[in-house]
Amino acid sequence: MSGATINDAVRVGRMPWSGLLALFSAAFAAVMTELLPAGLLPRMAQALEVPEGRAGFLVTAYAVASTLSAIPVTALLHGLPRRPVLVSALTGFALFNAVTGVSSSYAVTFGARVLAGVMGGILWAMLVGYAARMVPVERRGRAIAIVSAGITVALCAGIPAGAALASAFGWRAAFLGLAVVAVALVGWVLWKVPGFPGEAAATRVPLRRVAVLPGVRTILGATVLVLVGHQAMYTYLAPFVAFAGFGGTSLVLLVFGAGTVAGIWITGAVIDRHLRVTLVAVLGVVAGAMAVLALFGGLGWALLGAVALWGAAFGGVPTLLQTALVDASGAGNADVATSMQTTVYNAGIAAGSLAGGLVLEGAGAGALPWTSLPLVAAALAVVVAARRHAFPASE
Repeated sequence: MSGATINDAVRVGRMPWSGLLALFSAAFAAVMTELLPAGLLPRMAQALEVPEGRAGFLVTAYAVASTLSAIPVTALLHGLPRRPVLVSALTGFALFNAVTGVSSSYAVTFGARVLAGVMGGILWAMLVGYAARMVPVERRGRAIAIVSAGITVALCAGIPAGAALASAFGWRAAFLGLAVVAVALVGWVLWKVPGFPGEAAATRVPLRRVAVLPGVRTILGATVLVLVGHQAMYTYLAPFVAFAGFGGTSLVLLVFGAGTVAGIWITGAVIDRHLRVTLVAVLGVVAGAMAVLALFGGLGWALLGAVALWGAAFGGVPTLLQTALVDASGAGNADVATSMQTTVYNAGIAAGSLAGGLVLEGAGAGALPWTSLPLVAAALAVVVAARRHAFPASE
């Protein structure tokens, strides 16, 4: 799609569907690259001749590299034209997934995962800002929701499909398939995603100045609280289900996944008109679901109902927070702002998993929802209080 074409689309308010779906697919490929190894560790460990614990470090290496690289690499590349950077990140995915698929050396595979994590840090810092620049401001939230849906589709459908492919043709075929997908995405991006200039050195806003823009730190703080609270419970959902005496962990996870799909769809429909109201509502629902799990989690109907509501509500939370951050920072600073959010997001996941593990070991699974509830409630209080800049009351 040419620059003139995308500018015309923005002026008349059309949605550049093909370009947005390319970014959706890029998000899908990134999640697949990051999380697919978790379900293949026994086979990978055997092939690479290492214990499963060391094979697990292949997942950790990606996550750590992505977290540490998001801010500094984004700042380094911020002045470059956006489409070549996006194409380079996707090319990196293709290369490093291919290396993972053919390598018989643990060291080489570990290095490929680290470099793939760097590509992931670049990509996640770009996608939201890219989507925001492709549409008029009144369609910004919907565009971000479309791109973010790639995460949900990867979790609900992509990871199981990848595991099935690995069962049928071997784990190497799964990574080589991801490499082929990334190559196809490079062509799609060059064909349909518009090019945008980088920030000129004279106009570029330093990271520290973006961080102190009104509302940015508040949104990042709310992001931390939500992610720690969510992850403390979600990471250990299986032990909680067992504690509750409900035999079908896979059913509970399916219900949660289906709920997130519904939540993304609903959020995309209302986010551009009612961001603040929607975020307050979904955080209230998540907090309520935690309370139900804490008080009535032993009842099968209450457990499934609470998990369904939790999934539906949480499905829209990342998109709502990302859109609020782009609104607060401005689309021109979105890459830098979302690089900070990528780091904060991953830190929240790590902290939540750690906190939940400590609670599980110390107080048992029954204490997990009581751990999550005050954190989500605190995030809700932050959103309610931040009426001026972060989550403005007038929409």
